[in-house]
Amino acid sequence: MLFMDLIIFRAIHSLANQLDILDWFAIFLAKYLPYILVLVLIIFILREKSWKNKLFLVAFTGLVAVLSRGLLTEIIRFIYDRPRPFEMLGFTPLIPNGDPSFPSGHAALFFALALAVFKFDRVWGKWFLAAAFLVSLARIFVGVHYPSDVLGGFAIALVSFSVIERLIKKPLWEK
Repeated sequence: MLFMDLIIFRAIHSLANQLDILDWFAIFLAKYLPYILVLVLIIFILREKSWKNKLFLVAFTGLVAVLSRGLLTEIIRFIYDRPRPFEMLGFTPLIPNGDPSFPSGHAALFFALALAVFKFDRVWGKWFLAAAFLVSLARIFVGVHYPSDVLGGFAIALVSFSVIERLIKKPLWEK
């Protein structure tokens, strides 16, 4: 484990168990904001008037998500089984989690979706990126990820987005 990774983790996680309202907020962001983001993504897709554009949005975001979270993250986790911070450092996290720590599946998925949304609408995309960052930061706060897990998830999202963007070149989205 990188020394800087541990320092940043401890700086963020040291705020846990200090204020109940802060713990509640972090748990909400880490556990429930992802469901809200999925709902927002569905709304984003449904607001599109053209069925071709809706289909393209579903295909593009779906492929980016599957490559990022469903394939690349799981391949890395199969090869490298990094224990979670609470397992390594011996504390009880604010939320339970049992999968390997690296890379963050939440970061991989939600940054991938955020990048896809950003491709089609920069305003919605900026909000989605900010929300993906909050989910990721909260998962460090609650003690289930190191910062490098989140960075790894973001890198996977970026690679997945780039691959799918190169594979799907037909500009159906243009209005």
